[in-house]
Amino acid sequence: MDTAPSIAIAYHSRRGHTHVLAEAVRAGAEAAGGTVAMVLVEEMQDGDWETLDAADAIVFGAPTLMGSASGAFHVFAESTSTRWSTQSWKDKIGAGFTHSSCKAGDKHITLGYFATLAAQHQMHWVNLGLAPGWHLSHESENDLNRLGYFNGAAAATMGDLGTDAVHKADVATAEHLGARVARHTAVVLAGRAALGVA
Repeated sequence: MDTAPSIAIAYHSRRGHTHVLAEAVRAGAEAAGGTVAMVLVEEMQDGDWETLDAADAIVFGAPTLMGSASGAFHVFAESTSTRWSTQSWKDKIGAGFTHSSCKAGDKHITLGYFATLAAQHQMHWVNLGLAPGWHLSHESENDLNRLGYFNGAAAATMGDLGTDAVHKADVATAEHLGARVARHTAVVLAGRAALGVA
């Protein structure tokens, strides 16, 4: 199959930290052979909806605020109900990433929310595919998946620090997620082509 997997990153970034992760997901996906479009969910236009509809995979991203994804992302998620009613995203690949100022910060709730949103659309969820880093005494905070999440990529930056302080290991973890999504999507597309199914 000669066609590169088409990946859309649908995300909201309140202070720029989640945007850093979105760019890392893009870099990883492109390095693995994907073509990537960035969609800011708080600025949706008709063309953005067309981009999401045409994508082979959609990666959701938002900061974790007050125990879940940001309000702007929730507004977007509700507006996807028109796609849900027509099953237009059925069998797309889905994945997600999030950021908060605390190392835990309830990010698992946001990642679970993304996975449930994808399941409601009958998409196929791609997890992070990494063992936890930094969980044994000989390991380092510079390990991939240093925060030990599994359902997607997670990052933490202290609340009074800017985007330049996003941890390099968290950026690398987001890049890993992007590459994993691109590779998995390529496998799915090749399998469908081989089987002659849409």
